Amino acid sequence: MQLNEETALDKLAELGMEDMPVMEYTPTKCILDKDWFKQYTILRKNFLTSLMDSIEDIVFMNLPQDEYINLVTGQSIPENLSIRFRIPLVWGGPLSIENLFMCYTFPYSHNLDLFILNQNDASKVYLPNPAKKIYIPTTVGGGGDGGNATSDRLSQIAAMLATSRGNE
Repeated sequence: MQLNEETALDKLAELGMEDMPVMEYTPTKCILDKDWFKQYTILRKNFLTSLMDSIEDIVFMNLPQDEYINLVTGQSIPENLSIRFRIPLVWGGPLSIENLFMCYTFPYSHNLDLFILNQNDASKVYLPNPAKKIYIPTTVGGGGDGGNATSDRLSQIAAMLATSRGNE
């Protein structure tokens, strides 16, 4: 289905992502390197550790403390979170941190898959392009159960992690 920018934004709004910006892109079919998954595994780890600069955004995901620590230390991704490519690899997207973002798997990552697949036969596509590494829809915004206390507690944990890494 060939969309224009307005219809792409309308489709995303129907999927509950009215605040998701898009970028126009002309897909270029490409063949992936044989070791793409090995490269992706390394990139994924690097992306997770790069999230230290997104701590304020992560706080709004209302993660339990252990999942929060595992995420910002690059150990694991909590259940119902997904790392996504802004430009799919099979359409010429680079294996780079700048081409990645994280969002809730359900419903957002699932809906983004539908949004992109519906444009599979188009000569020009509109791809989700959130401004930050973490996409949290404005409808989800808010802190944890503790309000500001949760934000403060997680910020303190993040500061301790940064200090232990020498990133003061």
